[in-house]
Amino acid sequence: MKREDLRELQYITPIENVPSILAHGILSHVRAARLAHSSVAVQAMQDRRSKVVVPGSGRRLHEYANLYICGRNPMLYKLRLKTICVLSIDPAVLDLPGVIVTDGNAASAYTRFAAAPDGLNIVDKERTFAKHWTDNDRLEEWRKKAAKCAEVLVPDRVPPRYIQHAYVATVPMKERMDAMNTGLKVYVDGHLFFR
Repeated sequence: MKREDLRELQYITPIENVPSILAHGILSHVRAARLAHSSVAVQAMQDRRSKVVVPGSGRRLHEYANLYICGRNPMLYKLRLKTICVLSIDPAVLDLPGVIVTDGNAASAYTRFAAAPDGLNIVDKERTFAKHWTDNDRLEEWRKKAAKCAEVLVPDRVPPRYIQHAYVATVPMKERMDAMNTGLKVYVDGHLFFR
């Protein structure tokens, strides 16, 4: 993948977290634990992620705020019926010190890690942005599913200034976010949420 292929990164979160995120930024798991917030994380996955040390950094995966290169992925598919939004993040975060790119879910034993921004070279653009990840060949399906979860890992936090706008699945969810008066532009995108 080339940098010019990337118009945004994406972060999946419950709608009720947005005011806090706009105040504090998108926080790493470790930092978010200090604040009251709602979580959509699957505990078994968080247990796996807690054991991962990011190669070359000496830091644990939970010390990074994790963004998706494509939010329309297996994680969002599992959460699609919840009251969530996807925040659009400026790809300029790739230029922050210590940012890492992965070619799949960072908790997977088969995922590669590379320093940003050149690390985008390890990302398979076609698989990451593919509409579907299912395949008759189980091994190929696994590869596609893994690529859909490619991540950008930002040490500690993504500052609020990098948040561009938000996407939601339905008009009522947009109305709910608009009622929060955050000033954040909200778009309804049923396709993103598998609707």
